[in-house]
Amino acid sequence: MNSYYLWTIGCQMNTADSERLGAAFDQLGLQAVEKATDADVIVLNSCVVRQGAEDKVASNLAWMAPLKKQQPERIVALMGCMVGPNSDDLARRFPYVDVFMRPQQFEPLLEMVGGRLGVDWEGCVGPLTPTRPDVSCHVPIIHGCDLMCTFCIIPYRRGRQVSRPVEEVAEEVEILASRGVKEVTLLGQTVDAYGHDLPENPGLAGLFARLNDIDGIERIRFLTSHPKFMTQDIIQAVADLPKVCEHINLPVQAGDDQVLDQMRRHYHRADYIELVGRIRETVPGVAINTDIIVGFPGETEEQFQQTLDLLSELRLDKVHCAAYSTRPGTIASRTMDDGLSEDEKTSRRQRVDRLQEEVQTEINARLVGTYQEILVEGRQRGKWQGRTRSHKLVFFEDEACYLGQLVTVKIERSSPWSLQGTLAVEAKLVNPRGKN
Repeated sequence: MNSYYLWTIGCQMNTADSERLGAAFDQLGLQAVEKATDADVIVLNSCVVRQGAEDKVASNLAWMAPLKKQQPERIVALMGCMVGPNSDDLARRFPYVDVFMRPQQFEPLLEMVGGRLGVDWEGCVGPLTPTRPDVSCHVPIIHGCDLMCTFCIIPYRRGRQVSRPVEEVAEEVEILASRGVKEVTLLGQTVDAYGHDLPENPGLAGLFARLNDIDGIERIRFLTSHPKFMTQDIIQAVADLPKVCEHINLPVQAGDDQVLDQMRRHYHRADYIELVGRIRETVPGVAINTDIIVGFPGETEEQFQQTLDLLSELRLDKVHCAAYSTRPGTIASRTMDDGLSEDEKTSRRQRVDRLQEEVQTEINARLVGTYQEILVEGRQRGKWQGRTRSHKLVFFEDEACYLGQLVTVKIERSSPWSLQGTLAVEAKLVNPRGKN
């Protein structure tokens, strides 16, 4: 047993889980391969937030059956949110899968791999910090969710909120910095609830302050936030701490109060508008992203229009819009009738997308002629690419190697989705807040 293959779909938490499992495999001496056919251990990390994602997982699982038949000693594992407390149904559907693991529960698979290798895996595997991280890396800081939104399956699969201690997170970030990471993104289903369950209640702002002092780390990001937990302390920390980026992901989900109540979001339209205004007042130049669900059970055309009006009024930097799909086991699936047609849901999603394209065209056009700090993350089609502090994607051409460097780029062209510019070696960034 020498090799492993990891396939991942879904949110950044899933990506982080896969990176951590990969770190465990690396410590056990297994080598990562790019094809499932070449692997002794195959792991599919699943997502069930949308039906499309679940269908893709099931399709890929079906492809594993002939691989298992071809090589019976091969280990096939399914992990992630598709795996609930009881995996009997999954075992019946996919009898060739050897191990079913809920999110972050790597032990059953590591026990099996260790047994095949003839080693005590617990004695071989230390901290699950990624061994070959990219320039930017995800760091989970709080697992689970307590809020029980009626449309969401995540609390049933990832459990209650549990925060990692500040020093444990700091130690991981220090290791990542020593391995060349320049930017960390702190992750949680409700990341701004971080620390409420810890003895000294350090809060996300306290964690920011601790990580801001770590040498080698240039930028700190965080997601996903919930309006209920976005305190003024967190907002002020974004404004004051040099390494914390002016970029906040703040899902609103809907613009109508009745729909928000049915979703159990714990805030109303006016609360969200006030919060966005306060963030913008405290953090000049901040970019705010949001998530929208259209076609929630019972959503009328008038209620959907409230969402469009909210987005038109606030003009946020990015909107991820999804059509509602029933997730078995959620409160909505048990108590609400998903009666809206798929055609109508698609139409509403497209109307949100058209509006947001106009907004992003306007926002990005304002950046033409400005100088922006870019963290270079890689190269694509002959151009270097990276992101601004506000998470705008930027491309520039140059023959030298800039991977992992902070550079200044003069923005010359814009589109709704990205910016194009030229390297401005002699230019000096002007930041009125003095954070750089």
